[in-house]
Amino acid sequence: MDDLKIAQQCAETMLANDRSSQAMGISIEIVEPGKAIARMRVRDDMLNGFAVIHGGLTFALADTAFAFACNSYDQQSFAAAAQIEFLRPAVATDVLTATASEDYRGRRNGYYTVEVRNQRDELVALFRGRSASNSKPVIQS
Repeated sequence: MDDLKIAQQCAETMLANDRSSQAMGISIEIVEPGKAIARMRVRDDMLNGFAVIHGGLTFALADTAFAFACNSYDQQSFAAAAQIEFLRPAVATDVLTATASEDYRGRRNGYYTVEVRNQRDELVALFRGRSASNSKPVIQS
């Protein structure tokens, strides 16, 4: 099985058990190992008191893309650190796309940047995450 197929199978395995992402309506696309795209439509129940998306949900979308990118090598990886900068608000019916790209991957740690953009290709947030791996497989044989 080639590297892309392995990465896609890892994503399928993870998403099947990811109730949080399913509840948020997040879809996942794996374009290459170390890179993942997560999409989500902003719903009314995701808005805060100012009628913009709750920052924690923007973080969750970016974190989801990060998780799928760093787990695309069939080695369980977890967030060891993460930060986000909110650049502009998103509102109901916006479609947010979080693209996670690998900056560095070592034996036990990786660094990823995630750009969250709206349907107008405007940058909504920038996320940076560090992953740590326990070397267990994602795909259970």
